[in-house]
Amino acid sequence: MKSVLILILAAFHAPLGSCLCPYPPEEWCSSVTAATECGVLKQCLEKNASRSGLAAEPVQVGLYYESLCPGCREFLVEMIMPTWILLNDIMTVHLVPFGNAQEKTEGQKYVFECQHGEDECQGNLIETCLLNMTNMAFPIIFCMESSTDVLGSVESCLKVYEPQLSMDKLNGCVKGDLGNQLMHQNALQTAGLKPPHQYVPWVTINGEHSDDLQQKASTSLFSLVCSLYKGPKPAACGGSQTQHSRSYCINKGSGTLVSNLHTLNFYRSLRSDVQ
Repeated sequence: MKSVLILILAAFHAPLGSCLCPYPPEEWCSSVTAATECGVLKQCLEKNASRSGLAAEPVQVGLYYESLCPGCREFLVEMIMPTWILLNDIMTVHLVPFGNAQEKTEGQKYVFECQHGEDECQGNLIETCLLNMTNMAFPIIFCMESSTDVLGSVESCLKVYEPQLSMDKLNGCVKGDLGNQLMHQNALQTAGLKPPHQYVPWVTINGEHSDDLQQKASTSLFSLVCSLYKGPKPAACGGSQTQHSRSYCINKGSGTLVSNLHTLNFYRSLRSDVQ
C-alpha cells in the first residue's frame, strides 16, 4: 500500500526532465521557462488545456478532523491525498483541524482542550498555521499525518515541501496571537456545521453533509468526486467503486473507535490509473 502511494507522490513531485530544476513543484507550470527547465513543458501545456476546458465548478471536499485522531489520519492519507493527486483539476480540499476539541476564554486568549491531549492541540495549531502561511500546506500536512510521529516530523516535512518556511517563523504563528485567532476561527467553523458534527473525520461535499455523502466519501471519495463533477469527466474518472476501512472518533469525549469495516484498500481502485 505504501509503495503505491510513494509511486503516486513521486510521479506528482519529481521533475520529468533535468535533475537541476531550480523551481519548487508548485511553480513548474508558472512560466514557459520554468516548465522547460524542469522538463515538464508538454505536461503543463496539457494541464492548462484541460483546465481551460472545465465547464463546471470543482467539487469542494471539506474535512473537519483532529491531527492525532487515527481515523482522521487514515482518511486524509489514504483517501483524500491520492484522490486529490489524481483529480485536483476538478476538486478542492478544505481542511479544518479542530474536530471534537473544546474552546474557552482565559483573559484575552482562547484556550483549547483536545480529545487526544495537549499534543493534538499542538498538532492542530501547527497545521492551522501552515494552512494560513503556505500554499504547500496540504502536502506538508500529508507528510506529517503519514509519519509515525506527527509532531516530530514537522521540520523534516517543511524541508521537503517548503524549505523557505523556517521553523522559527512557523513557531511565531503557533505561539502568537495569530495562531490563537486562527484556531478560534476553526472552532467557529466547526461549531457552525449543519447538521452539527457527531464524530471525526466529518466530511462535507460542496458544503453539505449527510450520512449518504459520508458513506460514499468513506467508501470511495475518488468515485464520489467523479460522479458529482458536472463538467466533462477527466481521463482519470471512471474507476470502479471499492470500499475503504473506516474508524470514527466520536464527539463528546468518548474517545472510542467505532464502525470499523475491514474492507478492500482504496489503492486497489487506483492501480490501473497510475500504472
